[in-house]
Amino acid sequence: MKSVHLASEDDAERVLSLVGAFHAERGIDSDADRRLEAVAPLLAGSHLGAIWLIGPRRAPVGYIAVTFGWSISRGGMTGTIDEVYVRPAVRSRGMGSEALDSICRAMREAGLVSLAFESGADEDRLHAFARRARFEPGTDRLTLRRAL
Repeated sequence: MKSVHLASEDDAERVLSLVGAFHAERGIDSDADRRLEAVAPLLAGSHLGAIWLIGPRRAPVGYIAVTFGWSISRGGMTGTIDEVYVRPAVRSRGMGSEALDSICRAMREAGLVSLAFESGADEDRLHAFARRARFEPGTDRLTLRRAL
């Protein structure tokens, strides 16, 4: 069984179910229409990002969403892991780490020069997950956002 699959429009129902579970767990204010609007372009093959399903394609246990950008200082195309979710009942079994490692290899082969992993300062479990995947803490920037 392959542990990670690039999601497509055929996977919309499964992806949206997982995104809904993640948003509910994290207290992210989103409704079904908003989630569909955000996810649909990525499932349709947009150059802006992609979503991978973790576990069996017919019954995935999680997903990883990556968005793409460009960095002059880094020298090319970059990615940011926007969301990572694994169902609570199957966490800590290495499935997320295995999927992230596969995605990192695929992104390198696709020409990305870096992949960023953003999280809140108080997310120790997520930080440990990222460190196990060889992500290093960045101290050179402060991320500030403005909703538009």
